[in-house]
Amino acid sequence: MSLSQKIFIYCERGQDPAFWAEPMNALTNGAFILAAAFATREYWAAPAERRHVSTGLLIVLTYTIGVGSFLFHTYATRWAALADTIPIALFMLAYFGFVLRRFLGLHWLVAVAGVAAFYATLWYAGTIECRYDTLLPITSRTGARCFNGTLGYTPAFFALVGAAILLAILRHPAWRLIGLASVVFLASMTFRTLDLELCNRIRLGDLVVGTHFLWHVLNALTLYLLLRAAIRYGSAGRAGAA
Repeated sequence: MSLSQKIFIYCERGQDPAFWAEPMNALTNGAFILAAAFATREYWAAPAERRHVSTGLLIVLTYTIGVGSFLFHTYATRWAALADTIPIALFMLAYFGFVLRRFLGLHWLVAVAGVAAFYATLWYAGTIECRYDTLLPITSRTGARCFNGTLGYTPAFFALVGAAILLAILRHPAWRLIGLASVVFLASMTFRTLDLELCNRIRLGDLVVGTHFLWHVLNALTLYLLLRAAIRYGSAGRAGAA
C-alpha cells in the first residue's frame, strides 16, 4: 500500500485531491499552534521549579500536532495521516504518564505499566468494527467508518474523566482543569463523529465544510487546559492538594 495514496474521509474534502480542498480543516489547525503558544508563555512565566522538562515536551508535542494535522488536511495521503496521528498518540500516552507520575506521584514502574495498559486500550478501541444493526448507527447513512473513526479516542475520554474524579477525591487542584478538559473533549468527539452525517447542512456560503474543523478548535482548547494543569500543578503531587 503506497504512502502517497490519497485518503478521502472528511466532508469538506469530498473526493477532491487538491491541496486546498479542505481550507477550514487545514487552517483551523492554527488553533493547536495558538494553544501551544499560550502554554509556552505560561510555561516561561512560571517559577523555575514548575518548568519541568516533561511539561515542555508536552508543549512541543502540541506544536507538532498542529503541523501534522495541517499536513494531513492538505496533502491527504497515508504518510500525512501518520504525521497527523503519531503526535496525537504520543501526546495521549505522554499525558497519561504525566498524570500517573506528576499528579498522583506513582512509582515510575507503575506509571510505565499504566501507560502500557492505556496503549492497549487505545489499540483495541481502534480495531473495533461496529455493526450498524446493533450499535448506534450515527454514520451508517453515509457509509462511513464506525462513529467516523472517533471510537478510537474513547479510552482517552474515559481516562480524562477517571483522572478528574480521582484527583477530586484526593483534593488535588488539577482536577478542575482536567474535568473541564474532559467536557470540552466530549463535545470535540461529537463534532468529529457528525462530520459526514451533517455534511450538507454545514456551509460557509457555497462551501460545504462539515463539522470536523470544530474537532480541531475544541481539541486545541482541550490540550491547552491540560497543558495549563501540567504547568500549574505538575509539581503538586498529593502533598500539594488543596
